[in-house]
This record gives sequence, structure tokens and C-alpha cells, in this order.
Amino acid sequence: MKRLAKAFINLGKRGLMTITRFPLTAVCLVCATALLCYMISQHQAPDLIIQKLMYTFVLGAFIGVTAQFVCERFSALSKLRIAAYLISILLIVGYYLIILPAPGISFDVTVRSLVAIFAMFCAFIWVPSFKGRFDFNNVALIHLKAAFISVLYSGVLSMGCAAIIAAIHTLLFRINNDAYGYMMAIIWVLFATVYYLSLLPHFNSADAAEQENARDASEYPQFLEVLISYIAIPLVGIYTLVFAAYFIKILVTLNWPSGQLGGMVLAYAAAGLIIYILASNLENRFTALYRLLFPRVLIPIVIMQFVSVGIRLNAYGITESRYYVTLFGIFSLVCAVLLIFKPVKRNGIIALLAAVIAIISVIPPIDAFTISRVSQINRLEKILVTEGLLVDEKIIARADASEKVKVETTSILTYLDNRDYIKYVKWLPEGFDPYSKMKKTFGFEPTYPHMVAEVANHFFVNMDTQEPFDISGYDIAVDTYSERMADKNNDQVFDFTVQGEQYQLCLHRISREEVQVLVKNAAGQELVATGLYEFTKSLPWQSNEYKGVVPSEKMNFVVENNGYKLRIMLQNVNGYMGTGNDAGIDYDILIMFGTGEKRQTM
Repeated sequence: MKRLAKAFINLGKRGLMTITRFPLTAVCLVCATALLCYMISQHQAPDLIIQKLMYTFVLGAFIGVTAQFVCERFSALSKLRIAAYLISILLIVGYYLIILPAPGISFDVTVRSLVAIFAMFCAFIWVPSFKGRFDFNNVALIHLKAAFISVLYSGVLSMGCAAIIAAIHTLLFRINNDAYGYMMAIIWVLFATVYYLSLLPHFNSADAAEQENARDASEYPQFLEVLISYIAIPLVGIYTLVFAAYFIKILVTLNWPSGQLGGMVLAYAAAGLIIYILASNLENRFTALYRLLFPRVLIPIVIMQFVSVGIRLNAYGITESRYYVTLFGIFSLVCAVLLIFKPVKRNGIIALLAAVIAIISVIPPIDAFTISRVSQINRLEKILVTEGLLVDEKIIARADASEKVKVETTSILTYLDNRDYIKYVKWLPEGFDPYSKMKKTFGFEPTYPHMVAEVANHFFVNMDTQEPFDISGYDIAVDTYSERMADKNNDQVFDFTVQGEQYQLCLHRISREEVQVLVKNAAGQELVATGLYEFTKSLPWQSNEYKGVVPSEKMNFVVENNGYKLRIMLQNVNGYMGTGNDAGIDYDILIMFGTGEKRQTM
């Protein structure tokens, strides 16, 4: 019991020391946790001001950590710690004032905030190693170990607390379900982060005890060495072989990738660089070979990615995702070149370069959002001008625009509307909405790729039933229907009599597309028969001339055999070409049968 009490006391001391060391971060974490608990209690979407404060406090926590590491790295600033924290508070307040006028938490605000957080993370990992004061590879290792332990402890703690709450609720008294949310918020936002920070030593301290603590924290765990050397590195090697095989395939087929490569290369490069940093202080065959080959292999893979992204950019212009994929490709290429010529002790340049590039990506006018907006607006204008829908910055409504132009126009305008960029398109009417005012403005409804695919695969044709047609020469008529899902083993059978003779009309569904129509005599002998699919393929269902209503003479055909006549009039044909569950054709048919010529020969 004493040991347990001592453990809790040590944990409390460690937490108190961490709060004292990172006071600004602690305040931001407490505020963020309180806001999150409040949001949970509301059981509805939080107010905009709450969301903005949440973003502010999360970024503030990272700024606070960066400020503390800067003060610890530079002894001159350690004496001006209050001034450094005041500057940090001004940065946090400035960020809040920037997002305060925003009408909502838009994609722009979210991405800029995440990029700023990422930049702060890279900065506080890099700062302790500035000018070689502490090995960057050890800094990264310590952060990884601290994060792993914190997540492990928080996971066990949250599961245990959840079990306790459930037991109390079941056995003693009712507990509001919000308690689980409060518990998770406190553990994962406050406890996990504070405990993670408590495991980080004073990297640049002059105190002998602190230096010893930092050296102990830098010890490489055996399990991690095995994980990196004999599991992660071989997996990266196999992944590299897959890329090599794909590259050979490209050279053979001359079919360059056009989109599927960016995300895979991004993940490969990110994982590879992290493993490179973690393997830098390990000395064995695998790690030495990896450090030698990975930067050299990364270069052609990134170049292949540039070709893939270039094809997409040429076809569809720049968007934020393509901007960041391209930017990360440049980052990976620069890192690969630097790692070839720089010693592993200088790996900190990777984190510094990542922070710089992240900050550049949100600074106008070269930020991801401005460049993407300009690119898509220019692309839209080019499409509309080429099609004749935009002349001298005036829109010419045209219902007969090509399907490709309709789809591209809808896609770009939807993108601009989702990003709140519509206001930058000067030639659009005020208050334009791509969902409700598309037809009024451009002459056609919003058109999406799946709609074009459906139009291409579906067909629907009606016979003009208002037009009279000749029925002379036929004795009976049957109006019937055959659907594509009809059971092939159950024929539709119609018995009838003509001039005292017994006949039988049968509709036999052969497949989802084909139906056989046949007439038999009383002895079961087939007199005349035909299929429907061959004629159906010749119908003008793709023509705009009839717009789905076709004259009766184009919707019927006659089959004769030994004087018996069978006339098929397709009143309605509804079909879907393809291999899915909807594939097949439904027939609404008027069938006429005549025996006149046969009787005359008897």
C-alpha cells in the first residue's frame, strides 16, 4: 500500500513539475479540456465561438511547448522567460483575432490551424538540437518513447475508469452517460499530454543531474531496435521493390500514372524519413545499408510522383491536396539530397525544413488556398470560353453544352462554393448558388460524373401511342409485359382460338436482355417465333431527334413463317447496359398474330 501511495505521490510531483515547466501549455490544456467537457454536456453542435476558442487553445498548447524549449536552449532567453511567454500569448491572441471574423470553421481555417500546429511540433523537436547542443536523433527517440508510454498509460487508465463507471452505474446508482465523455476528455487531452511532457528531460541543461537524466532517456530500448532494424526496414525495402516493379511496368507500357501514386509516395517518404531518423544511432548491417540506400532510392520515386501529379495538374488544375502533395514531394527530394551529403548527426535539418515549408504553405500569395483558388477559377474560365459559354466575361446560357463541360463546370463551381471562393469569380451574378441557380445561369442543371455514366448506360424509349397504326391482316392482339428479373423457367402463356383453331402464345425470358416470342398450334408445333433484343439494339434511343418518344413505324417489326404473321410493337423499352444487378431490359409489348395468308392457301 505504501508503494502505491508513493507511486501516486511521485506521479503528482512529476505532474506539478511539468506544469511549472510548461505553464502556458498547462493553462491551454485545462481550458481546452473544460471546453470539450462543456461541448459534451450540450449534446448539440457547439457554438462558433466555442469552436474558435478550442482551436486557439490547442495551438496555444504547442506554442507554449516551443516557447519553453527555446528558453531552455538559449541561456540568455531563460532569464527573459516572462518576456518569451508574453510574446507567445500575443501570438495566441493574434491567432484568435485572425479567425474571429470568420463566419465558420471553414476548410481554410482548419488546414491553416493544422499546418501551424505541425510547424510548432517540428520546431520544438528541432530547437534542442540547434547547433549540435543535443543530438537530434536522440531528441526524436525521446519524443517517440514518451508518446508511446503516455498513450499506453492513458489507454489502460481510460479502460479502467470506464469499467469503474460502468460497475457503479450497474451496481450502485445511475451515472449519466456523459461521464464517459468527461473522463475521456480529461485523460486524453489533459493527463496524456501532461504525462508526455513530464517524460521529456531538460535537453540543454547545465545541471549534471539533468544531463544524466537526458542520457538515460536517450537509451535505445531493445524492442525498438528490433522493431526498426528487423521489421520496419525490411518492410520499407519490400515496398521499395514494389515501386521498382511499377516503374519497370511504366517503362514497358509507357503508361504514366495519373493520380493514384501521390498518396502512396507521400506515405512511403514520410515513413521512410522517420525510420531513417530512428535508425541513425543504430549500428548493424540493416541500418547501415538503409542509411546508404534510402535517400538514393527516394529520389527516382519522388520524380515518378512528380510526373503523376503533373498529369493531374495539367488535366484538373491545382487543389489544396495536390498543392501539398507537390510541396511534400519537393520536401522529400531536398531531404534525400541532403541526407546523401550530410552526416546523420545533422538530421535536424529535416524537422527544420518541414516547419519552414509548412509555414510557407499558409502565407499568401503562395499559400495552398490562394494558388488553388486562382488555378480553379482560371480553369473554369478556360473551359467556358472554349465552349462559348463565357464571352467578354458575360455568361451565355446553353442547354446543349457537352456533358464533359457540364460535369467539369459543376465540379469546379461546387469546389469553389465549398471553399467559399465563389465571391472571387467576378463574372458570376451576385448570390449565385451552384445547386439552385445553375440552370438559370448556365442553361443546364448541375451534372455529376455518375449521372453521365447513368445516361450512357441507361436507355428509355416510348412509342408514340397517340399515333394510329394499321392492324389489318391480324386476328388477335395481346398487350403484355416482360421484366428483366422474370424467372426464366416460368413462361408467360396465352391460349386463344382463331377460326376454331387452338393456338398458344408464349413469352420465354432467355436472359436479362433477350425475350423470345413464339406461337404454337394445338399439337405444340412452333409456327412462328422471334427474339426482341436484336431489333431493340437498333432503336434510336441515343438520338435527340425523338427525345424518348418514337413514331410507331420505328417501334415495330413483322416476322412471317409459312403464312403465319407475328407483329411486335414495342410500346416501351427500358434498359441498362452493364454487368451489375440492374443490367437487362424491360419490354412493354403489343403482340399481334395473323393466320390470313395461311388460311387462303388451305
